[in-house]
Amino acid sequence: MALHVSVVGATGAVGRKLISLLDQSRLPVSRISPVASARSAGQVLVTERIPIAPIAAIESFSFTGADIAFFSAGAEVSRRFAPRAAAEGCLVIDNSSAFRDQADIPLAVPEVNPEVLRQRPDRGIVANPNCSTIQLVRGVAPLHAAFGLTRIVVSTYQAASGGGLRGITELASDSAEALREHPGPVAHPDDGEGRFGMRLAFNLVPQIGALDDWGAAHEERKLRYETRKILRHPSLRIDATAVRVGVFNCHSEAVLAEFDRVVEAAAAWRVLDAAHDLMLYRPDGWPPYPTPLTVQQAPSTNGHVHVGRVRGDPENPRQISLWIVADNLMVGAALNALRIAEQAVTNGWLDAVTARA
Repeated sequence: MALHVSVVGATGAVGRKLISLLDQSRLPVSRISPVASARSAGQVLVTERIPIAPIAAIESFSFTGADIAFFSAGAEVSRRFAPRAAAEGCLVIDNSSAFRDQADIPLAVPEVNPEVLRQRPDRGIVANPNCSTIQLVRGVAPLHAAFGLTRIVVSTYQAASGGGLRGITELASDSAEALREHPGPVAHPDDGEGRFGMRLAFNLVPQIGALDDWGAAHEERKLRYETRKILRHPSLRIDATAVRVGVFNCHSEAVLAEFDRVVEAAAAWRVLDAAHDLMLYRPDGWPPYPTPLTVQQAPSTNGHVHVGRVRGDPENPRQISLWIVADNLMVGAALNALRIAEQAVTNGWLDAVTARA
């Protein structure tokens, strides 16, 4: 089998991470076609192992002949071009919010709900969940399987990289400006024109996305319906508050999980300790809990979900609280997309490629 893979949004933070992962992966990729906007057409990206073409403009790129198309260029681009790519024969793995709430589109986290990837979807599209959702469900799914979730209260602390390269650059420039001895006007004052609505440097912004009629932000709505869909738990009560924080990379989450039975903290520890690709931190170890910085500085485990501060509640024995940190570009986007592709190959979705190779 020799796969031709295209990456739409190749110049973005997730696109670059995905190309790097493809270059190192076990997938039998023979060539990569990076795709971006017309202004990036012709640029050359560097890989170590797999041949990569110059960047092509999305408006004129033909997906015919490509086997897998990863989309990481935002919902508008995905709505416009992903169905075309699927119609041209590609398996589309989409990293935007364009298709996640559609009943006939699988929303997949292979470690949690691999059953949705047993058959290739008729529409040829698989949705990659939101970054904060992926680390949440990977952290709570083992507990749900053991004890039965009834409610989640989650506050997310989301890094600037969730806003792409522009978000990272803006945080860096505004931080440098704020640290100068006699700062002038910052590059992005609190006028609503920056990437995050307000300046993020040395700040917290407690709204990510537009508000609905109930006052819930888009990021909070995604956490609710995506978690329910992935866990196949439509009645799960979820209260979410999403906050953007002045951290370059790695999202953090404070989670209160309530179950339909009494759960001792020791039992929760045992369940989490046995979970795949989950790194559990003990209060008597070092570090005693994960932080964005400690996760970022440990690249050998940046594909893991990091969990600490696991504790029960003496006033409610059906509750467990935990702290979850993950590299949002890796765990929350590129790696999950790659694992969907690996599962598709394992399940024979691309056997026709083998036949013609």
